[in-house]
Amino acid sequence: MAKESPSLSSSMSSVLRAYAAPIFIFVLAMFFQLFLLPRSFPTSHYDVLGVKTYGSVDDVREAYEAIASKWNSDSGDARPADFIKIQYAYELLTNPVWKRDYDLYAIDESLHITEELEKQYAMEDFAKIKTPLLEAVSYDPEHEGFMAITSQDFASKFQDSKPWLIQLYSSGSNSSAQFSMAWRRIVDLLDGVANHAMVELGDVRLVTYLAEKKTTGQVLFRNGLPSIVAFPPQCKTADCLIRFEGELSTDAVTDWFATTVLELPRVFYHTKETLSMVLGRGSRSKTNHIRNFHGCTLICKAAGRIVSKSYRFFHVMVPKFLAKVPPNKVRVILFSQTGERATPSVRQAAKDYWNFASLTYVLWREEDASFWWNALEVESAPAMVIMKDPGLKPVVYHGSGNRTWFLDILEQNKQLQLPQLSSTTSMELGCDARGYSRAGFETATWYCAVLVGRQSTELNKMRETMCRVQDALSNHDESDEASKDPSVAPAASAHKNKRLTLAWLDGEVQSKYCFFYVQSETSYDTCGTRKSPIDVPRILIIRYHRNATESANVEKKSSNWPKTVWESEADDVDPAAQLVVSYDGPAETPEIIKWLSKMVEDGDSKNLPFYRAKTPELVPESTEPMRSGVPKSVKATQALLRLWNRIKDYLADPRMGPTLLLGALLSAGSVWLTRSRAIQQPVQTTQQSSTNQSDNNTEEEKKKERKRRNAKGEEAPASITDNEPKDAVQILSSGSDSD
Repeated sequence: MAKESPSLSSSMSSVLRAYAAPIFIFVLAMFFQLFLLPRSFPTSHYDVLGVKTYGSVDDVREAYEAIASKWNSDSGDARPADFIKIQYAYELLTNPVWKRDYDLYAIDESLHITEELEKQYAMEDFAKIKTPLLEAVSYDPEHEGFMAITSQDFASKFQDSKPWLIQLYSSGSNSSAQFSMAWRRIVDLLDGVANHAMVELGDVRLVTYLAEKKTTGQVLFRNGLPSIVAFPPQCKTADCLIRFEGELSTDAVTDWFATTVLELPRVFYHTKETLSMVLGRGSRSKTNHIRNFHGCTLICKAAGRIVSKSYRFFHVMVPKFLAKVPPNKVRVILFSQTGERATPSVRQAAKDYWNFASLTYVLWREEDASFWWNALEVESAPAMVIMKDPGLKPVVYHGSGNRTWFLDILEQNKQLQLPQLSSTTSMELGCDARGYSRAGFETATWYCAVLVGRQSTELNKMRETMCRVQDALSNHDESDEASKDPSVAPAASAHKNKRLTLAWLDGEVQSKYCFFYVQSETSYDTCGTRKSPIDVPRILIIRYHRNATESANVEKKSSNWPKTVWESEADDVDPAAQLVVSYDGPAETPEIIKWLSKMVEDGDSKNLPFYRAKTPELVPESTEPMRSGVPKSVKATQALLRLWNRIKDYLADPRMGPTLLLGALLSAGSVWLTRSRAIQQPVQTTQQSSTNQSDNNTEEEKKKERKRRNAKGEEAPASITDNEPKDAVQILSSGSDSD
């Protein structure tokens, strides 16, 4: 047998390599068309009965009766599996709602029953099978108080900016009926947070708009019924539609809606162990920093911890939650018996009150009852504890109220008793020379008593004292004869008339503002970054005074344009005059009140100098970051899942086989055209090179001939008759006249 030549073998391998891609695409097209596609389109119930697709109910009954009569006459040949399939198809296609769902949306949620019955009656006679196989369900959500919408009133319902949660259901779906209790709970949890509605599958136009679609455009219910979709706030178009793809449960749906749709922050749970931790040894400065946390004193007492007076060693319980919350926010602890996830209304409140309060949950356990009673005076759950300023007794509310009750309590307790002076509260408190008093625009003189200092134990103690001072001034009764003390009345009257405000200032964060008012040799003990373990909080009273004449002059000068450099520098001051006095007495409530009264009395009665300056701007306080929405890892997982679902949709698309086959043909044609051009190009190149070579040889020969003649000194004649040869003889003809 002759061996195949190497040239032929290499030629075949090169052809196979060139056509590898078209061959692969062709094989893939055949595999898809012959194996994958038939699995995506199993035998329909119409095929089981021998009825054309989408046949009428009468056609289904006729086909079933024909099969039943045949089986009755020859029952020995009937198999239980065949009977179950035929009976199931008959019951499904004779129910109008089930037939509609099957024809329009390919919904067949009871198909698993056939597999169970086939296993149960595999060895039995088909006559023993109990019929009917399916139990009809009639589900009407409007009788249960749920709101149903249609394509006619869809646009009119979506007028407000609230988010919407919509359930797509079928009146004949058993799964939809079973989900009604969970839907009731979901609606109750979303009360006041979002709107809700239900859409029946009979409204084909609206269902097509809301449901997911295959690559062919057919409506798809990937996870069956019911299907949950949502519209986020401020958007009611299909572009921003969000689809729920998880497990149909109350917790899963509400958590998905609050996290994905509303992007609300989570409210985490703490136990007695996770809410606090035990620390060991440390220095005095570290101890002071740790004891700074709100509520630490109460919890430390409840845990039986004692802080050493020498601060050399300490053994103190530090609340983690309380430590992370900024000192200008209220702490809210919610006690729960069930441990269920925070409701959307609670998470919405956590977002709305983020700048005022921080919320957390605690799981109530009977074995911890004595601890929580000693620490926070909580008797049982459910309960809500609100912790404000250091040293103040927590406010406890027992029982579970509705959403309105919960929001009212938060609104009433969102502010600290002694407010913090910051960039966002200075105008509201009246502690700003550019603004006005809380008493109104007509008030000429008002006061602001400010406690300044760095975050420390000493500052917390003084905050407790200032809270007592504020309570004493608020509870002062002028009608009581015993209360008409001249050392208290001026401050109490000014506080009642909103001309005196008490606040505290973080001297480390607001260092420029603090140094502006505390001008002494020991100001570094109060303001700026801590450079020594000494922290000295100070009480200042600032008298603001507006002079009507001076204010008019300032407004008149500000209206003139343009200003000179000198005028702009001179007039760039605050409109209200300020006088600052520091308190140097003992840190006792009666003494501080007497001092405040003396300052108010002198400020109102004496003619003090009108001194205006430019107060430094308050630095915005660093806010606690709000983590909301879906984590990035979860988003990546969801994106991969959506990609995989899209791939499966393409694998079930009947257009993929012909598309792949067309791609294989186009690819093969492209390869053939490329190879043909590559073969023709070398032949043309060879012919052209040979022609060029012959022309070059002829030209070279002519050049050589001219060179050779030039070397002999001869010139080539113009024609053959120009020169006569030497031996030439003239021959005359016979008829010549020369004779």
